[in-house]
Amino acid sequence: MELIFTLDEIGTAAKEFAEKTRAYNVIALEGEMGAGKTTFVHAYCKAAGVKDTVSSPTFSIINQYTTAAGRIIYHVDLYRLKSEEEAIQAGVEDCLYSGNTCFVEWPQKAPAIFPDATLHATITAIDTNTRKLKINL
Repeated sequence: MELIFTLDEIGTAAKEFAEKTRAYNVIALEGEMGAGKTTFVHAYCKAAGVKDTVSSPTFSIINQYTTAAGRIIYHVDLYRLKSEEEAIQAGVEDCLYSGNTCFVEWPQKAPAIFPDATLHATITAIDTNTRKLKINL
C-alpha cells in the first residue's frame, strides 16, 4: 500500500495510516535523511491528540508521548547508534515489546531486535513538497 501526500496533507495521511495499520504496535520507518520521517511521526502524534512537543529523538534516542486517550507513543531514532547492543542498553527493546505504539527511525541499525509483527514503512521525498509512504502490510 502507498500513500502519496503533500506536506499540507500530511495530517490526513497520518490519520489514514493510523486507520489502516491499527493492528501494528511497532513501525520501522525507513527513509533518507530529510525524507520526512520525524515530520510524519509529528503528524501522527498530533492526529492522536498528543499535546506534548514532538521533536526528533536523534540525541535522546527515545521520546515518549501521551495521547489524548492516555496511550503511550514511543518515538525512537537509532541513527547515532553503532550496534544492536547499544540499542538494547538504551532501552529500545523495552519500547518495542511494551505493547505501545512505537515508531523507529533508522531501524536498519539494529534489525535483529524487532518483533516479528513489525510493520515496515518507507518514506521517500518525491519533490520538495510531496512524499510517498510505502507500507509493507
